[in-house]
Amino acid sequence: MTTPYGTIFYFAILALFIAPIVIANLMGKRLPVYNAFVTLLFIFFMFSSNMVQGIAFIVFIFWQLVVVRFYFNYRRVQGKNHGGIFVLAVILSILPLIIVKVQPLLESQTTLVGFLGISYLTFKATTMVMEIRDGLIKEYDSTQFVNFLLFFPTISSGPIDRFRRFQKDVTKPVNQEKYLGLLNRGIFYIFLGFLYKFIIAYLIETYWKGPLEFNVLHHVDFGSSLFGYMYGYSMYLFFDFAGYSLFAVGVSYLLGVNTPMNFNKPFLARNIKDFWNRWHMTLSFWFRDFIFMRLVFWLTKKKWFKSKFTIAYIAYFVNFFVMGIWHGLHWYYIVYGLYQALLIVCFDIFERINKKYKFYPKNKITYVIGMFITFNFVCFGFLIFSGIFDKLINLN
Repeated sequence: MTTPYGTIFYFAILALFIAPIVIANLMGKRLPVYNAFVTLLFIFFMFSSNMVQGIAFIVFIFWQLVVVRFYFNYRRVQGKNHGGIFVLAVILSILPLIIVKVQPLLESQTTLVGFLGISYLTFKATTMVMEIRDGLIKEYDSTQFVNFLLFFPTISSGPIDRFRRFQKDVTKPVNQEKYLGLLNRGIFYIFLGFLYKFIIAYLIETYWKGPLEFNVLHHVDFGSSLFGYMYGYSMYLFFDFAGYSLFAVGVSYLLGVNTPMNFNKPFLARNIKDFWNRWHMTLSFWFRDFIFMRLVFWLTKKKWFKSKFTIAYIAYFVNFFVMGIWHGLHWYYIVYGLYQALLIVCFDIFERINKKYKFYPKNKITYVIGMFITFNFVCFGFLIFSGIFDKLINLN
């Protein structure tokens, strides 16, 4: 299997095949047939060495086509809107991902369902169901939906785009001046991605994170090595994933698609809410829009709780609990999710008290203090997320 953006060779092949697309866009033209060919070619590269995953990928696409078509016909063509059918469509859409996440608990070494990128494709497909329910998608074309799902720069790990935004980019006439701006930014992001992923992340892994992890696991050093590893892992996680995201966004720009950014200087966040508006943004916004906000609306409608704050806090815990188990059904992912929810709830309580008594002013000094505190709480969360404690437990 060829891992996207994993080698220099991959980038060389990528440059070779997207060069005609770049030239055509600079001339104000589109090459839809050639675009489809390149998409299928790079998907073939992804799964050529693992036929099982390739077959699972194809079955998944057809599965989502059936689910979305079924729900669109029910909701838009027949004009019906039963909540139970909506829930069924959502469950059917995420069912392959559920199977993949549960599979490790069955102690099975192989899966006939999972493949590289299943999580992010599921997010995109489930979004279709939810936006059809909301009446935001009034027209549906299977070819356009498949084109959206198979947009190869973002298949493996996002960013998570939205269908309506994507469609605007691929259907509107090419503006040569705007495309030139996209091209310049795309090239810049790709080179910045090289700096992040292949240089900074590599150096952190080799000379910081790796050695300290060895000390923690083999010398059971819970002092400076564990704290050093906490910061090293946090930095590595950011530069590695942000580097990948920059590649995906940069290549998208070269193809004329303005894929949303995933990171916005997250370690400069002044509080935990600000952090989640900067970190893995397309994922956090997806959970905000389709889990948190919907749960808040539903609980408010049911009137089970009088306080809007109680409703919001319950929604935060559910939201981050689901985000935790999305990463995997290991205890440390679940604890990580609940830890994030606890941080947000505690900060919200602090913010409400401060709004009333005004004992903590907003200025440059408190901004730096808040940034320092947030950074350390975030890094401790990543320490939990890393699974280092699980490894230590298993040593015994």
